[in-house]
Amino acid sequence: MAEHLASIFGTEKDRVNCPFYFKIGACRHGDRCSRLHTKPTISPTLLLSNMYQRPDMLTPGVDPQAQNLDPRKVQDHFEDFYEDLFEELSKYGDIENLNICDNIADHMVQ
Repeated sequence: MAEHLASIFGTEKDRVNCPFYFKIGACRHGDRCSRLHTKPTISPTLLLSNMYQRPDMLTPGVDPQAQNLDPRKVQDHFEDFYEDLFEELSKYGDIENLNICDNIADHMVQ
């Protein structure tokens, strides 16, 4: 029995633990999810939520003033943000990896 439970842990067949949360550390259902979100007790990861917002986040391809945005300008905006964040975080120690996620899919935007 234990072997079977170990083989399905974190998969769609696991009816106790949320497989989506297990894979990426977030769940589209949040606190309303019927499955368990097992949070790690320790981690070398630092999560900084809601720091970056694309200039065209509300309407893709259009800035807040309803002007069409050049994709290169969006990329430049992101690169400037990335460099600023990297430089600021570097003041506190070595950075092994820096990932910035842009979750604009409907099920991730709240």
